[in-house]
Amino acid sequence: MVRVWAVVRLTRPWFWPLGWAGAAFGAVLATGDWLPARGDVPATIAVGLLLGPLVWTFVFALNDLHDLPSDRHNPRKSAAPLVTGVLTPADLRRCVHWSGIGAVMAAAVAGPVFVAGTAVVLVLGWMYSVPPIRLKGRPGADVAVNAVVVGVFGPLAGWSLHRPVFDYQPILVVLGLLLVTALYLPTTVMDLSADRAAGYATAAVRWSAPACYRAGLVSWAVANAVWLACCHLDVFVARDSWLVQTVAAPLLVALYAGLARRPSIPRLAVVAVAFAVPATDFLFAYARAR
Repeated sequence: MVRVWAVVRLTRPWFWPLGWAGAAFGAVLATGDWLPARGDVPATIAVGLLLGPLVWTFVFALNDLHDLPSDRHNPRKSAAPLVTGVLTPADLRRCVHWSGIGAVMAAAVAGPVFVAGTAVVLVLGWMYSVPPIRLKGRPGADVAVNAVVVGVFGPLAGWSLHRPVFDYQPILVVLGLLLVTALYLPTTVMDLSADRAAGYATAAVRWSAPACYRAGLVSWAVANAVWLACCHLDVFVARDSWLVQTVAAPLLVALYAGLARRPSIPRLAVVAVAFAVPATDFLFAYARAR
């Protein structure tokens, strides 16, 4: 049971909702319905497994396997299964192997578009962590990979269950990139000392913690401004009043400014959950209009 719990912790279940929320947003935009049609239920379940435990297991097992030198000197990772020895490198390689196979099998249930998209995500996950490419150690590339996978591929997954990929609006791609960039940059600051000691050139190591904070704040503020403008200009759906969006936008920027200055996973989770409030309000308006 200790090893089973270690595998669960390896997958970071607290990150799974990021994939699910993005896919749900894309699905509601595509259909105008909160629940999938009966015929779409098997594919929806498969996508839930894919964007939850399967992809995150693949990504985090690879990440932990190749981050071990820095994790051993990182107080935040002192209880990580590989650091404590509860799991071995061979265990993590098996997790990578089977989660990768499981991800492709789940994608096959949803269709060929998902198989292609899943293959791209798995390759990017490999490139992010594994030398010699190791995009995690290439400032800018580390941010871009996370922004594309979580901010674009996540919502696009839910959308493409119901509508063609190329019907997805470009402004949503921009918004996804901005939002996830803002949420990812502070995570590089959390491990700054350990990454610097291990010689990893992450965004925070190369550009400094204050620079990452400022870049994240600008990205978050621009995303909220663009989102608010889209609402008031009826880009997605017409509505007499966008009071929730108007009030929420400056509050979200202030919340980010306060919590991201000294980032932690719980603080960033609060920011992400807070953004879900106006996003849900928007989806209700969109569903009613459809």
